[in-house]
Amino acid sequence: MTTAIFPGSFDPVTLGHVDLIKRARKLCDHLIVAVAVNPDKQGSFTMEERMSMIRGALDGANDGIEIASFMGLTVDFARERGAGFIIRGVRDAQDLGVESSLAWVNEALSPGIETVILLTRPGLSHISSSLVRQAARFGGDISSFVPKRAVDEIMNRLYNKTMQGN
Repeated sequence: MTTAIFPGSFDPVTLGHVDLIKRARKLCDHLIVAVAVNPDKQGSFTMEERMSMIRGALDGANDGIEIASFMGLTVDFARERGAGFIIRGVRDAQDLGVESSLAWVNEALSPGIETVILLTRPGLSHISSSLVRQAARFGGDISSFVPKRAVDEIMNRLYNKTMQGN
């Protein structure tokens, strides 16, 4: 059985993430969507909220998909979980440069765990979690960037919080 991980912060999950998750699942028997804990960053959403948004975004199409959190090096988590692949999405040439460097470092740290790069679909390549957070903070319509089930949760957290601060 082939196992792969698709790591990210998913703060919040976007339609680009969902598309990549569904496409990545076709490449392996078991896909672990690995939600990263970064102790140096305060996320907009808790780990539980991010994982719940991912589950909701998959809308029942989660056969062979596991959602788990991890802290530390991605390659260490991959090795612990028996994953032979790390799947990464890239939106543009800048992302590709960053991901290439990361892939070579991961290869040096854990030979045998391959990095697979998936290109984000052109219609989704402009979407990022940081763009979603910024648009939501100012009351922008984020419905074309995130799963329908996540819109209200994101807006309630970010827009209402911003408006209360003013």
